[in-house]
Amino acid sequence: MKMNSSHRKDASEDAVLDTSACEIRCERFYEMLLDAIPSSVLFIDQYFRVLSANHRFLEKTRRLAQHTIGRRLDEVFPSVIVKDMDLKRLIQQVFNADKAIRGERMTYRAPGIPLRVYYYSIVPMTWNGVVESVMLLMDDVTEQIRLSEEVRQIERHLASVVESASDIVISTDPQGRILTWNKAAEEISGLRLDGVKDRFLSELCAPQYLDQVKDIFNNLENLKNVNENEWDLMTLDGQNVAISWIFSAMRDQSGTITATVAVGRDLTERRKLEAQILQSQKLAALGVMAGGIAHEIRNPLGIASSAAQFLIEDNNATSFQKECADKIQRGIRRASVIIEALLRFARPSTPKGLEAVDLIPIIMESLSLLANEAKLQKTEVTVRVPDTPVMIMGHADMLQQVAVNLILNAYKAIPARGKVDVALEQNGGEALLRIGDTGRGIPQDELDNIFDPFYTTRPVGEGMGLGLSLCYSIIKQHSGVIEVESIEEVGSTFTIRLPLCRRV
Repeated sequence: MKMNSSHRKDASEDAVLDTSACEIRCERFYEMLLDAIPSSVLFIDQYFRVLSANHRFLEKTRRLAQHTIGRRLDEVFPSVIVKDMDLKRLIQQVFNADKAIRGERMTYRAPGIPLRVYYYSIVPMTWNGVVESVMLLMDDVTEQIRLSEEVRQIERHLASVVESASDIVISTDPQGRILTWNKAAEEISGLRLDGVKDRFLSELCAPQYLDQVKDIFNNLENLKNVNENEWDLMTLDGQNVAISWIFSAMRDQSGTITATVAVGRDLTERRKLEAQILQSQKLAALGVMAGGIAHEIRNPLGIASSAAQFLIEDNNATSFQKECADKIQRGIRRASVIIEALLRFARPSTPKGLEAVDLIPIIMESLSLLANEAKLQKTEVTVRVPDTPVMIMGHADMLQQVAVNLILNAYKAIPARGKVDVALEQNGGEALLRIGDTGRGIPQDELDNIFDPFYTTRPVGEGMGLGLSLCYSIIKQHSGVIEVESIEEVGSTFTIRLPLCRRV
């Protein structure tokens, strides 16, 4: 059977049409595939002309296809970018070596749009072993970089907050091994991070709290949002610091505990303040009681004193009667001194007649008055005072009474041949007077009582136990603070803090 020429012509035309339609479909499919790629894509020939660009690139750079396809690189990109990136050399390198270049960074700013940051790769497109073009893929990482920088800024801010905190802030793993250790922890303990990292927190707490610390980490699942405890932290020099701890568990998205955060507050100053408040409350109560007692005792003492005076002046009285009357008078005078001391607690108001006084002459005169006592005790005395006046608002006689009392106590605390150090300095807005000795020291269980009236550790008859009470009262009336540190068989140091005169 023969096909005529018209039939062959129709078949040929149909084949051409089918081939053309297939090419159109393939080209369309290629464009759809290219536009579906989330990266910006350019195909570039060896003459650095753009052969093709996907929709993503045109959208990002705000360019039209007709102003991009067939254009050279320095027409599509700002010439300064092409030059700075050495883009032509890199493309030529890919053509020559048939090897991709990946993971480079490029900063691009098209006219009228903000700065963008890309990571780009140049990939060879090879056909039959020949690189016909290269594909430039660019991934916009501007937002990721911005978010990364924000995360870094947040991390730096949080780190700064932790390091600037006055409280201890540390983190541990779920077993209690230390991971982080902030500046406050270093300052309070004297221990640096490299010396405590990976150590158990329980090792750094006083031994009596070891089981309590371990219990916290053994029962993390039952740990409440806030769990507060008071444990002593051991410092580098072997001292114990009272710390109030708050523990919180850190959990991941699945609720698993990944770490703990412990915040510790140094209770030293708070304990001192509490002790001062307690002492003030005790003295206030004693003052009320002392005022009433003094008032009631003064009347019978006055009668007894008058009767004794009559006996002394009676010419008919025997020598024995006069001797007894004299003893009565001395006893009454001693009782009057005690009453006057007690009355000071009933009058806690600021003493009248305050004026600007220099503490240096007061201290030097007090030392001069007690010079013979120091010689008898064979005590070595060192004195350190500033070259310039230390001015406070006060009552000179009362302040001298405090200085004499504390210096004399220091002398008497030394059994034989010791040292007494008297130091005065200005620190900020305060005058600091320290009087230290190398004497017997005060037992720790007695320190809380030494400022109480009639409390004394001396043998009977050597003191009434009112000296330190008067010192406390006088310093309090001068808006100051008196503190003591003592170690048995090492010595004691009394520190007085008084506000300096305000400079006009």
